[in-house]
Formats: sequence, structure tokens, C-alpha cells
Amino acid sequence: MQAGNAHYRVAEDLPATVAVFPLSAALLLPGGRMPLNVFEPRYLQMVDETIGGSRLIGMIQPSLDGATRADGEPELCAVGCLGRIISLAESGDGRYLIALQGVCRFRVAEELPVKSPFRQARIMPFLGDLDEELGSADVDRPALLKAFRAYLEANDLQADWESVSRAANAMLVNALSMMAPYGAAEKQALLEAADLKTRAETLIAITEMALARDRDDFGSVLQ
Repeated sequence: MQAGNAHYRVAEDLPATVAVFPLSAALLLPGGRMPLNVFEPRYLQMVDETIGGSRLIGMIQPSLDGATRADGEPELCAVGCLGRIISLAESGDGRYLIALQGVCRFRVAEELPVKSPFRQARIMPFLGDLDEELGSADVDRPALLKAFRAYLEANDLQADWESVSRAANAMLVNALSMMAPYGAAEKQALLEAADLKTRAETLIAITEMALARDRDDFGSVLQ
């Protein structure tokens, strides 16, 4: 996780419309990095056109209720996150390997009728996200680390605690949210959290529920 907003400080720095990339259970948050393996022709074209312009793509989940449009494409969730293409490599077999850096969340104002094979939307950015430390002092860091440690121990996983201890609150909350192996609904809840404090509390609650469920499942096996 590194600062992702050096290019973007005010609303005028952001485009009014962006290409959107619907991807289920994918969570990009401000300051976070997301690797993507792009292979569908329409999204290859999207990258080609975006890299020469704003370099911004709107990562967004398909609607959680499975609703589809008349053309069979999925409806979209209301909130996504802008990502700036910070690296691009060609695989040699027609794929692009790209990395996105999270800039800020956005709300879909309307999806646009377009002739391009990829979808585009007019967006309303969450400008507060451009201040990466906004609300970070309100995060209950000890509670977050306690839940994280419990999850690792329950799943026999290790962490680089030296790096964790050095991470700023905003980086820690968003990195753990992106890493968390939860489903589409949980990912959307983390994305739509009002602020860092709420996102941390949501992640703690989801993690505690997952741990409780695992304990119940383990207990039922023993009975």
C-alpha cells in the first residue's frame, strides 16, 4: 500500500466519466494496489484507450442481487473505486498484466449509452478519499490488530508484524480489507463504509463472525 493520490487533489483532477470494469468479489480501496489479468477483448480495448488518456478505470462489482439488464449484462453496484493504471505488461499470449492504484471511491450517477464494447459511467467521486489520512486517528487500532491476529492464528497463517506495526492506520485498514478472503457482499460493505473508523469496525465484525462460524463448524464435527 502506498500513497495513490499524488495526481489528484480536487474534483477537477478527476474525469466526469470513466470506463467501468465489473468484477465480482474484487475490492479496490484508496491507496491500495490491485493486480489484474486482462484477457477479454473488450477490456483489452478499454486498457488501450484508457492508458493513453486519464489512466483511470472504475472497478465495480456486479449487482449483488444478480439483476441483469435487457442485454444480459449485469447491473452494477452503486459504489465503486477509481484505479489508476500504474504498470502494464504484455504476457506474450494476448493478455495484459496491469496494476491499479486506488484513488477514490465513486457513486454511479448514470451508466452511459456507448458504442464502445466496454461500459462507461458518469460518476460522483468521494472527494474526502483524496485526503488519505482523513479519520485515521479515530480507528481502534488495538481492536483491529486483535481481530487480525485471531484470524491468522485460527487459520495457521503468519504475518510480517514488523511491517504491520509500521503501517499507518489508513494503510492498515485498507490493506487488511483488500486482503480479507470474504465474499462479494462483505467486500461491498467494506467499500461503502462511511469512513475509516466504520470500515475498521466493519472488518472487525465480519472477522469475528467468521471466527465464530468456524468455531461452531468445528464443534459440530466433534459432536
